[in-house]
Amino acid sequence: MNREFFIDGVRIADDEPCYVIAEIGHNHQGDVQKAKELFRVAKLCGADAVKLQKRPNRTLFTREMYDSAYNSENAFGATYGAHREALELGHDAHEELLAYAKQIGITLFSTPFDIRSADFLEGFGLPAYKIASGDLTNTPLLKHVAAFGKPVIISTGGAGMEDVRRAYETVRPINNQIAILQCTAGYPPAWDELNLRVIETFREEFPDAVIGFSSHDSGIAMAMVGYTLGARIIEKHFTLNRAMKGTDHAFSLEHSGLEKMVRDLKRAHTAMGDGVKRRYVSEEKPLLKMAKKIVVARDIPEGHLLTEEDLTVKSPSDGLPPYEIGKLLGKPLKHAMHADQGISFADLRDGG
Repeated sequence: MNREFFIDGVRIADDEPCYVIAEIGHNHQGDVQKAKELFRVAKLCGADAVKLQKRPNRTLFTREMYDSAYNSENAFGATYGAHREALELGHDAHEELLAYAKQIGITLFSTPFDIRSADFLEGFGLPAYKIASGDLTNTPLLKHVAAFGKPVIISTGGAGMEDVRRAYETVRPINNQIAILQCTAGYPPAWDELNLRVIETFREEFPDAVIGFSSHDSGIAMAMVGYTLGARIIEKHFTLNRAMKGTDHAFSLEHSGLEKMVRDLKRAHTAMGDGVKRRYVSEEKPLLKMAKKIVVARDIPEGHLLTEEDLTVKSPSDGLPPYEIGKLLGKPLKHAMHADQGISFADLRDGG
């Protein structure tokens, strides 16, 4: 089965480089210009895509939750609803940001938190959709987004395998462009909660789905581990400054971190190779110095029958390799030889 799909013309598959999503979420703080700067820096870092989130807050939350007091150093409003509204981007902002993303050459898509948000985003013709971990069990939303016919990338934080399988079985009959991301919905999670080997489990369980890793840890090393285990989409939260106001900044990558992660993932794709063990041209000079050849250990007269005491191995390796030494033992020399002189089968009577 083909484990592949395309986003904005970019093929995502096992034999391709890792597709990197810079998850901006609401790290733009509701400011279009900050969002543009995040896009610009993510592009400079080499990310393939930037991702936003969309919520219709008044209909998404219960009235009680919307009106509840929100006493936090990261609050942008006195109530939770006011806080969320301050971070939300509307129609004109999305239009402006999509035009800017196209201008600088980076893909933009988003996470809809309900059907209304999904329809809002689809009105802009986004090339893909991300389903947040909290909506893994939201089969009505999964079906609705799947029907758009775009790649559906599903995070699996807080889930058991039955939840992941249910989500896959909900989307797959409608849309075969599926990616399933191992994720732990801690912000950030403890290291022993990352459970990266689930990536291998997902690859076995869903052989026709692209597998990835949504990494909420604060470093870049685990993305590399995820790639080697088979993740071909890596999503990392991204910020301009980890000290900025907001809940996600502290575990997000800044410019240097994202740049290094993208660089290392590209190197990893090249470095993984094809699995065929071979010798490279770059190894010739070092091995000439380090490897050995067979030489005579002392002056030896013509006709002498070679013994172990007559031979040794020394660098450089411009002669008979040491694994051939057994073929020389007990053979007569064609001519006298001196200590440290390289020996070959041609030095034996009758060629050995």
